[in-house]
Amino acid sequence: QVQLVESGGGSVQSGGSLRLSCVASGHTYSSLCMAWFRQAPGKEREGVVAVDADGSPTYADSVKGRFTISQDNAKFTLFLQMNNLEPDDTAVYYCAADLQSCWGLREEYNYWGQGTQVTVSS
Repeated sequence: QVQLVESGGGSVQSGGSLRLSCVASGHTYSSLCMAWFRQAPGKEREGVVAVDADGSPTYADSVKGRFTISQDNAKFTLFLQMNNLEPDDTAVYYCAADLQSCWGLREEYNYWGQGTQVTVSS
């Protein structure tokens, strides 16, 4: 069983930055495939960025050049640095993980965090 806890959400103005964190517990972090998703009000959840087992990232087109994913394997933590935020980035951001398969930006992950709210005002 893997537990995921996100933090770092908040409210910023357009052009601002936030850094989200996701702490994984309950399993050896280095063997996880992980990703960030988000769900805006009235919209379906969408993939933001995923990392393969070798650490290779896959970004959604909407965030390329603005968001950066990174990992601290020693602390079992996944980060999402979000720069130049736009109102369309407003959403609940979720961390997801899987022990067996890397799903990229698909929602097939077995484990999900509770989400953290990001609000960007114009």
